[in-house]
Amino acid sequence: MLWLREDDPVAPGFVAVRDGVICGTGPRQDAEDFVGPGTEVRDLGDRPLAPGFVDVHAHMEVAARMRYQTVDCRAPQCGSIPEVLGQLRAHLDAAVDGWLVGQANLFFDQKLAEKRLPTRGELDSVSTEVAIALRAGGHITVLNSRALELAGIDAGYEEVQHSITGLPTVVRDNAGEPTGVVKEMDNILPLPQLPADELAPAIQQGVREQFSRFGVTTIGEISETMDGLTAMDRLHQDGILGARVRLYMWVPGTTTLEQACDMAVEPPVASSPELLRVHGVKMFSDGGFSASSAAVKQPYVHEHGSCGEVALSPERIAEALSATAAAGLQLAIHANGDRAQEAVCEAIVAAGGVPDGAPTTRVEHAGNFLPDPETTTGAWAAAGIVPVPQPVFLYTFGDFFPTYLGEYGERGRFPFRDLLNQGWPLTGSSDVWIGSEQQATNPFFSIWCTLARRSFFGQVIDADQAVTLTEALRMHTVNGAHVLGESHMYGSLEVGKHADMIILDRDPYAVDIDGLLEIAVEEVFLGGRTVFLRDRTGDRAESQAG
Repeated sequence: MLWLREDDPVAPGFVAVRDGVICGTGPRQDAEDFVGPGTEVRDLGDRPLAPGFVDVHAHMEVAARMRYQTVDCRAPQCGSIPEVLGQLRAHLDAAVDGWLVGQANLFFDQKLAEKRLPTRGELDSVSTEVAIALRAGGHITVLNSRALELAGIDAGYEEVQHSITGLPTVVRDNAGEPTGVVKEMDNILPLPQLPADELAPAIQQGVREQFSRFGVTTIGEISETMDGLTAMDRLHQDGILGARVRLYMWVPGTTTLEQACDMAVEPPVASSPELLRVHGVKMFSDGGFSASSAAVKQPYVHEHGSCGEVALSPERIAEALSATAAAGLQLAIHANGDRAQEAVCEAIVAAGGVPDGAPTTRVEHAGNFLPDPETTTGAWAAAGIVPVPQPVFLYTFGDFFPTYLGEYGERGRFPFRDLLNQGWPLTGSSDVWIGSEQQATNPFFSIWCTLARRSFFGQVIDADQAVTLTEALRMHTVNGAHVLGESHMYGSLEVGKHADMIILDRDPYAVDIDGLLEIAVEEVFLGGRTVFLRDRTGDRAESQAG
């Protein structure tokens, strides 16, 4: 049995549960002390028991919606532009409200054989009557002519100057005409929405297939819509969602800062806060590397001297710090680039730091790219923030930092060994969104990334920055609970914590690194209740929630 605790990470033994809470642990010979009338005893034999995984940063609602309304054009399944066009053409009858949306990977231009995105004209060859949007990871999208028309994007179009996920940009040719490529604009395009009556079933299925079956019992969810929050609440009230959800309200994408903070005073949900609660606020200070809009210190190679933009002002950060602290919410700020991270930290220091008693401010994606580690981590320490990196991105785009940033991009890619040695409480998370890799929500894939450090094209990136298996498991359990401020509730198998547990089909310590990718979760318990059960044949999996 795998027994992950704070003080003794791996040992054989037992776990006793009463009323959904762990009431005893210890060596196997002491288990009889907890057996009484009506006690159910499960002998797992050699199968390991572990804490449920904690995914501190996900876009679960977005990922659930994508399964319903997009055509999968991701590489390597679609490895060339003709294959992408063929996939879109074959699914024209799946258009919704006149739109056909294709899901493509982050850094799609680098993963296709042609090393470029499809053009507006190539998408027009599929259809000029159906609006086509090829969304390459959520930060960059290619539109055909009909989509540009419906979005009202022409030569005279003026982008808004406030940040949703980064500063919006319409790419234009030398004559000023839109090329079809838009950046950081997906949330202001008139893309089709899933009907409200279909959203709850989509979320239920999405949690089961993308989280529960991989052993994730707590999700740090970045909000997408208020309808989504209502659907999650209803699912939990019906006892069928199967995961704890800690919701970070996206400001201004989902709601305003004032409205988000009001939700802490008057919760918009009826579910138990142990299962579903508004936990924080998420804001964006810059965009993504794939759109060359992450704010960095040296210019992007092909962007005419651009270093990206910091789109969140110090005044806005100070306002958010004060408001979230008063509401008892955790502030999470997206900052991909090193310049963005340092600017955010400087703003926090200038505002007087995180207010006393407030949850620690998170900086999302800090730790993924540290070309100037002493300066950037020094800024983290001065501001008192906690970095929230994503190991899965090492695979997704570790190859491409040098392509976009030259020699500067070869330095400081996912330096997890150094950061752990310095005492930073690193976590692992999926950041699943449109265009994520198919295995992104499997924590064992993320764990594999921290050990193998192997990229999309098979390059081993800075092998000296690998962590140990025990450290990787902690990143996805105890450390995740700690970053959420709830390590007293879950994240390890200890007396007094919720019995959020998973049974594995094999011992992670008994397989080689690549064998981690083959580990299956056989059963998932949320508060001692089975919410997922894998068929022993491995051919199908079923939810037991409810």
